[in-house]
Amino acid sequence: MRTRLSILVIVLMLAVAACSSSSPTGAKTTRTVTLVTHDSFAVSKPVLAGFTKSTGWKVRVLKNGDAGAALNQVILTKDAPLGDVMFGVDNTFLTRALDQHVFATFRARGVSRIPSAFQLDPSHHATPIDFGDVCVNADRRWFSDHQVEIPKTLDQLTEPAYRDLLVVENPATSSTGLAFVAATVAHSNRGWLNYWDRLRANGVKIVDGWEAAYNGEFSGAAGSKGTRPLVVSYASSPPAEVYFADPKPTTAPTVSLDATCFRQVEFAGVLRGAAHPDGARALIDFMLSARFQRDLPLSMFVDPVMPNTPLPEVFNKFATIPSRPFTLTPTQIGRDRSRWISQWTAHVLR
Repeated sequence: MRTRLSILVIVLMLAVAACSSSSPTGAKTTRTVTLVTHDSFAVSKPVLAGFTKSTGWKVRVLKNGDAGAALNQVILTKDAPLGDVMFGVDNTFLTRALDQHVFATFRARGVSRIPSAFQLDPSHHATPIDFGDVCVNADRRWFSDHQVEIPKTLDQLTEPAYRDLLVVENPATSSTGLAFVAATVAHSNRGWLNYWDRLRANGVKIVDGWEAAYNGEFSGAAGSKGTRPLVVSYASSPPAEVYFADPKPTTAPTVSLDATCFRQVEFAGVLRGAAHPDGARALIDFMLSARFQRDLPLSMFVDPVMPNTPLPEVFNKFATIPSRPFTLTPTQIGRDRSRWISQWTAHVLR
């Protein structure tokens, strides 16, 4: 009897020891970190699985509409955060997030290697993760069929040859639309409203968001029945059209107009008051890892901020990074954003 009891005790001790000494992905895998983000967030499942395996944190993704709408939700709930970390605040909304104190300070591992052009928050509340360029895109086939030259500049868009050809997003409801407004401000300075008056007179069409503009109104999107051959989209839209095409074309069916581009940078931040700040910090560190950065181009069609990250062939062949995109400081954007939107609404939607 005593022998049996001793054996039972040993078995129980071994079982307890096995549970307590399991790999980091054992007990830790029950922990969940919640990522609040926009609807366009996408990461390959193996990449997120790799994060869980290496850290023990599972990721719950909570999408909340466009980037602006997602930030609004974070601000409204900042006293009882929706999650632990937010991804997707861009430089057009950065100062709003900082002014509302929604992020805790965190200096991510590897942040010092990120080029200074992307480090727009010296206080280290927001960590740059990726960048992209909002540009006017053109449907090559439409312009070829109609024997019209593809425009190159913002000023050309107001010319009679391009009447009723352009569709753009409302800056009050779309971060893409707001970036394009910022491009016109950077281009025309105090005359930007006069520029929009000329665009309006030339038949520009306004829709609420990127989805309605690109997949609804733009003639160059795959499967679209749209009739407008010019749209405000991204420099990465041409390689996306090639990547998803079957069969693959040798030339991208669309082209981005480099002289119309505004540089967007996306950030992540640990939400102040997060239930799991350790998981949030681990996730942001992971977003700067080589594995996550390599995944960005074909998951969200943006460019990685970490230098020397290899790009997929379709990006190397069909995407261009504008050499001189329009830029404005976050301070200027934060100071003038609300005024731009109200003035734009009065001039363009009247």
